[in-house]
Amino acid sequence: MPVSTIEWKDGKVRMIDQTKLPTELVYLEYDDVKEVWAAIKRLSVRGAPAIGIAGALGVVAGVQNSDAKDFEAFYAEVEKAADYLATSRPTAVNLFWALDRMKRTALENRTDDVARLKQVLLEEALAIVEEDREACRRMGKNGAALLKDGDTVLTHCNAGALATADYGTALAVIYAAVEEGKSISVYADETRPLLQGARLTAWELQQAGIDVTLICDNTAAQVMKEGRIDIVITGADRIASNGDSANKIGTYNVALLAHIHGVPFYIAAPISTLDLSLSSGDEIPIEERGPEEVTCGFGTRTAPEGVKVYSPAFDVTPATYIHGIITENGIARPPYGESLKKLAG
Repeated sequence: MPVSTIEWKDGKVRMIDQTKLPTELVYLEYDDVKEVWAAIKRLSVRGAPAIGIAGALGVVAGVQNSDAKDFEAFYAEVEKAADYLATSRPTAVNLFWALDRMKRTALENRTDDVARLKQVLLEEALAIVEEDREACRRMGKNGAALLKDGDTVLTHCNAGALATADYGTALAVIYAAVEEGKSISVYADETRPLLQGARLTAWELQQAGIDVTLICDNTAAQVMKEGRIDIVITGADRIASNGDSANKIGTYNVALLAHIHGVPFYIAAPISTLDLSLSSGDEIPIEERGPEEVTCGFGTRTAPEGVKVYSPAFDVTPATYIHGIITENGIARPPYGESLKKLAG
C-alpha cells in the first residue's frame, strides 16, 4: 500500500476512513478512546488484524493523559479502556487478543512509574503493528507457493492492506505471487451489504496494478461453472480449534460453491486469529448489524419502510470445505485440531 491503513502519529491514532473509499481518501485522527470505539463500530477501520491494532492503539489513547499516581489507579484506567473497546465488535478475536496483551503488558511492568508505563504500552502497541506487518509478509510468501503463473483467484470481502497494518492476508498471497513474477488475476465479490469487495478490494488491487474483475456476489457460481476460477482465498475473523472459520457473511456460500465445482478453498489469517479455546465454529459469536445497512445502504432506500431484516455480519465455514489455512508460520492442513495447534506453538 502506498499509504498506511492505521498508525500512531503525533499522539493520535491515525487511520484511513474506509467508509469513504473508493471515491475519497480521508484520514481520521483520534486521541480519545470513545472516538476509536466509534471508528471500529461504524467500520471506518475494519478487518480483524486492523481492528486488533486499533484496539491496542485505542488503549494508549485512552490512558495517555491519565493523572493516576500509582499502578493500581493507572491499571484501573487501562482495564476500563480495554473493556470498553472490547464492546465495539464481538466476532474478530484479534481485538480481544490485542486488548488482553495490553493489559498483560501493564501488569508485567507494574513496578514502573506511571510515565514509564504509558511509554511501555505505546511500545507494545507499536510492536503489535510491526508484528502484523511481518506476519502478513510471511503469510504472503507461504501462500504464494499455492499459486501458479496464470492463475485466477476469487476472493470475498477485503483481506488486503486495508484490513491489516500492511500487505494483507488473503491479498498478501496475491501480492507475493506477483512479486515473484507470476501473472495473477483476481475476481472480487462485491460483498453485500456494505460492498467491501467493490469499494475496497477492487480499489486496492487497482492501486497495486493487479488485474481485477468485480462481480456481484450471486455471480460466483457462474464464474466457477465457466472455469474462470483456479482457487478461492479469503481472510478470517476467528478460527476455532477444529478449523471452522468465521469470515464476512457470504463466505460460507462461496466455500460451498467451490466444493461443488472442485475449486480449492483456502483461508489466510495470522496466528492471532486462532481461538483454540473454541472446539468448533458453533461457539463463535456472530455480530448482527443494523437493518439500515440492508434497507438504506449508502443513503439510498432499497427496501420498504418497516420491513423486517436479518443481517449477520459473518458466517462460519465448516473446516470440511477448507483445503488449507495459510498463516505466517506455515499452511495448516486437515486434521486442523493437530495442525493449527502445532503452528500456534
